Amino acid sequence: MADVSDPKIQQAYLDVRSDKSDANWLLLDYESDRSDKLVVTRTGTGGVSELREALDDARASFAYARVTFANDKESQREKFVLVVWIGSGCKIMRKGKISVHTADVKGVLRVYAIEVAAREKDDLKEEPIVDRLRKAGGASYDGK
Repeated sequence: MADVSDPKIQQAYLDVRSDKSDANWLLLDYESDRSDKLVVTRTGTGGVSELREALDDARASFAYARVTFANDKESQREKFVLVVWIGSGCKIMRKGKISVHTADVKGVLRVYAIEVAAREKDDLKEEPIVDRLRKAGGASYDGK
C-alpha cells in the first residue's frame, strides 16, 4: 500500500485543477528507494513537454497534468491526465508494487479523462495524448 497522506499532494492536485493557479502538472515520487511514501517532488506550468523532462529513468513516478487543446476553431477544452511512469532503470521490486500503488494514487488524484502508462519519454508526446483525449471526450466537431 502506498502512503499518499502528505497534505502537499492534495494541495498540488487542487492547484493543477484550479483555474486560478498557473500550475498545470505535478510529479509524485517515492520518498526513498525503500519507502512506499509518495511526496510531491515538482510542479510546473510548462505542460506535458516540461513534465516529460522532469521524469527520471531510474524511478517510478506518478504525474497528473492538465492538457488544454482546441476542440474546434471556436473553443478549447481542458482535460486531465494521470501518468504512471516506470523508467527503464527502475528497480524490479518497485516495478512489482506499481499496480497496487496506482490504486492508492487514484484515490487521491481522482478526476482524470485518461491514464497514460509511460515507459519512455516518447510515450508522453502531447499530440497522441490530445488524440486520446479527443476520443475519450465524445463528440468532435472539427473532423478529427
